[in-house]
Amino acid sequence: MKFDIAFIIDQLPYLMTGLKMTLLLSFASLVLSLLIGIAGAVIRILKVPILSPIIIGYVELIRNTPLLVQIFFLYFGLPFIGLKLSGTVTGIVALSLWGGAYAIENFRGGFKSVSKNLNEAGYSLGLNTYHVYRHIIIPIGFRVSFPSFSNTAMSVVKNSSLLAGIGVLELTFTALNSVAVSFKYIEMFLSLGVIYLLIVWVLSFLFALIERKLDFKRRSSKKAFFSFKGMANKTYGKAG
Repeated sequence: MKFDIAFIIDQLPYLMTGLKMTLLLSFASLVLSLLIGIAGAVIRILKVPILSPIIIGYVELIRNTPLLVQIFFLYFGLPFIGLKLSGTVTGIVALSLWGGAYAIENFRGGFKSVSKNLNEAGYSLGLNTYHVYRHIIIPIGFRVSFPSFSNTAMSVVKNSSLLAGIGVLELTFTALNSVAVSFKYIEMFLSLGVIYLLIVWVLSFLFALIERKLDFKRRSSKKAFFSFKGMANKTYGKAG
């Protein structure tokens, strides 16, 4: 059977429609995953009553069940209790919850790695817990955990292909639709693989740039630490 390059060129506009939806779903899910990850990690570290056990249960549930099952539950299961979500909303919710569960563990490790000396210096300057986390722990911990979060982010983008199972018109679904009509399996799935590969390469490049920038700031923050610690020592001296 002859490889039909003309068919791929003809189908590119259709694939681009699916690509736009994939990028939209991925972007929205990554933003929500980031927020869930940071908030959940802080709650777990502070051991907030009631909320902390809920976060632990949520992380265990999401990380120990298949994402496809979670998607099907949200899309086909929730209508039985009167809550019906569109395919797009289901996709964003499912990917955000999945990515958020992994992001919580990513950021929890980063936040816990922040030196206790920095925390003590912050409290000694009169900062409360909120300001210590906002100005010290979260900024520094975020830089430490970003490489692991970037891996989670790329997994979220690739896992968006599972939304084809509920009829979301994303990249994989458009490819499957085309194959169902044309039976051009090799051409279409090869094109699909190349597009996903390009997406991941671009993301890897962008995340690498961000990591280098964050690493530079982290090295700079080490110098700031000594001046910050000096201010704390002066405060102690005055208090004495």
